[in-house]
Amino acid sequence: MKTIQTEVKWAVIFSVMGLAWMLLEKLVGLHGKYIDYHMYLTNVFMIPAVWVTVLALKDKKKHDFGGNMSYMQGLRSGVVLSLIIALLSPLTQWITSFVITPEYFPNVIKRSVELGYFKTTAEATANFNYQNYAIQGAIGAVFMGCITVAIVMIFLRSKVQKD
Repeated sequence: MKTIQTEVKWAVIFSVMGLAWMLLEKLVGLHGKYIDYHMYLTNVFMIPAVWVTVLALKDKKKHDFGGNMSYMQGLRSGVVLSLIIALLSPLTQWITSFVITPEYFPNVIKRSVELGYFKTTAEATANFNYQNYAIQGAIGAVFMGCITVAIVMIFLRSKVQKD
């Protein structure tokens, strides 16, 4: 692998996109009035997440590997990308939790107790908090990023032509 400049660039793009997604969720009411739908609609984020991953790998292939990237080169690049996103995720979660939507945790705690997902506010608070979300975000970035890259590289790898 040449450098990780491309991976850093796309990890920042991915993180900014994630923050924009959180702002969109807040603006449409998924962190307040329509919080009951949040756990379903937040998963739609997978579409732009995969799209940005594909763009990152295409960029890596074109600019760093001269248009010829093997499956393993792409996989290594994607793992690095996922690790950088994971390293940035506590910061993006902090911005989400304390700047974009500080009312999210109180709202989801209250609603989860009302619906019976948790028996007490203390139980819900133990689940819905910055620390848990920061850890889950970092682990999820690595896990889902690596799975996504492993699949995407099947389609993006350069096919070796035999003479």
